[in-house]
Amino acid sequence: MSERKIKLQIKDMTKKYDNGDGVEHINLDIYEGEIVTFLGPSGCGKTTILRTIGGFLDVTSGDITIDGKSIIGLPPEKRPTAMVFQSYNLWPHMTIYENLAFGLRLRKIPKATIDKDIKDILQLVSMSGCEKKYPSQLSGGQQQRIAIARSLLLKPSLLLLDEPFSALDAKIRQQMREELKKIQSDLGITVVFVTHDQEEAMALSHRIVVMNKGKFEQVGTPTEIYDQPKTRHVAGFIGEMNFIEKDGKTIAVRPEDVTVTEAGKGEVNGIVRTIMVLGHYVVVTVQHGDTVIKCFVDREVSEKLQSGDEIGLSIGKHCVF
Repeated sequence: MSERKIKLQIKDMTKKYDNGDGVEHINLDIYEGEIVTFLGPSGCGKTTILRTIGGFLDVTSGDITIDGKSIIGLPPEKRPTAMVFQSYNLWPHMTIYENLAFGLRLRKIPKATIDKDIKDILQLVSMSGCEKKYPSQLSGGQQQRIAIARSLLLKPSLLLLDEPFSALDAKIRQQMREELKKIQSDLGITVVFVTHDQEEAMALSHRIVVMNKGKFEQVGTPTEIYDQPKTRHVAGFIGEMNFIEKDGKTIAVRPEDVTVTEAGKGEVNGIVRTIMVLGHYVVVTVQHGDTVIKCFVDREVSEKLQSGDEIGLSIGKHCVF
């Protein structure tokens, strides 16, 4: 990453609300062409950071620069950023073409250029031919594509996305993630994404910033965060994790890293509680004292198990807290 150009720099940024909530001493470099996701539970400060970048909130102290220039004194419309919200914010009385052309006309761009840009961007978001439709004639996923297209038309230096897919159902959400990832790599744009959905963060991001109570708990690639969580909060927040108390320590182990063996042969023993077949793999839950341990096993192993069986569990790759 070090050879790559820094696109966005947040330097010792603090934003405090009147009630004392907010974020403080935030430092982060985001590189050109990177998708970085702020991930965390509601109220952890991720949207606050995004809105300070977009200019919708003033910072209390510190600085934010894009391409080396400070943007904190600029209103949202003067910043080289474009923001897509959870609600699509399309004008209901305007056609899709008019919605897309609106910002370009304000910038006094010639009509022929507007027509070509709109045609190209609709092709990019797989929405060609919908220029004459109104937003109410489109599905939620289609409206969100148009909202993203509208932001991209302004050729922002930085695209800011605030939980843009959370109102969509699961299948459409997955499609939209794939679309966004493709658009981002086609255009090479820099994206800052906010979500509370860990699967979305894992699927989309080059790096993830895991937040908790206004602080960064860990910044790293999806693989680093999944395989080497730095704190118990990160371990519990990303993916499924078993926490097993043993010899005064807490062992954190993923269900795929727990292997079923004969009773007395593993590091821990337990009783099979439930066996759930989920297609190509099976989820087995095991009662070990007061703890329920979840393990993913293949079908062959599961067919030899029954509820109430006593078994051993071997612990593979794990972290200790």
